[in-house]
Amino acid sequence: MDVCYDLHSHSTASDGTLAPATLLEQARAAGVDVLALTDHDTLAGVAEAQAAAQAVGLSLIPGVEISVSWRHMTLHVLGLNISPDHQPLLDGLAGLQDYRVWRAEEIARKLEKNGITGALKGAQKHCRGGILSRTHFAHFLVEAGRAASVRDVFRHYLVRGKPGFVGGQWASMEDALGWIRDAGGLPVIAHPARYGLTRSKLNRLVSEFQAAGGVGIEVVSGSHSRDETLHMAAVARTNDLFASCGSDYHGPEKPWVELGRLRGLPDGCTPIWQADGWPLAA
Repeated sequence: MDVCYDLHSHSTASDGTLAPATLLEQARAAGVDVLALTDHDTLAGVAEAQAAAQAVGLSLIPGVEISVSWRHMTLHVLGLNISPDHQPLLDGLAGLQDYRVWRAEEIARKLEKNGITGALKGAQKHCRGGILSRTHFAHFLVEAGRAASVRDVFRHYLVRGKPGFVGGQWASMEDALGWIRDAGGLPVIAHPARYGLTRSKLNRLVSEFQAAGGVGIEVVSGSHSRDETLHMAAVARTNDLFASCGSDYHGPEKPWVELGRLRGLPDGCTPIWQADGWPLAA
């Protein structure tokens, strides 16, 4: 029987809307056999998820999605099968969480400058964990009638050149991958088609990623089209990268992204679960 892998998901520990235990229950109900919890820049939900995984009979891969600054862009790198109590990783993530606090205050200040008051408190109302993200501001702005959807908020308020955009410096590629590898994990480029990179810039990213210790790329993603999946499969094969798959599930509010409802990896890809260091029990 085929094993159903979903190696990219979020809980209320970051910007998901389901508590870790509820997420695991939903994943099991959806037929997922192996789930990675990969909250943004935090491991706060892993302990609860591990306990829930045992209760529901699902294999949990402890993970994280680290925000990385690369050539004036923000990228996301997944760390799969990390040790959640590895102190250097925890210290590095703590620094990113401090930056997130500063960024939230700056977003609120810039929105207020543009006539939108109460954004910080409004975003905090939608935050159930310790990470205040742009998604929480987006929910506030929809609730306040400033946009029709979360997607519209990002398009009109929170990207470069818009009123609530705040730039800044996340982890370097070298630091992020160092934390992941030292914690026993496998670094994977998350949803690479979302960054809008040219072929030459994507090749440069892959080269620098591998030089820093990266081993995988998310070929199948909840945000990838069929053509994007095939393109990333070719990138994986050409560069001897392991292929990963994940829904990037954040909760039922985005019904077009479902736990475990993923295309199969294209032919010729070597799945990340065949990499050295992957837990045999998964």
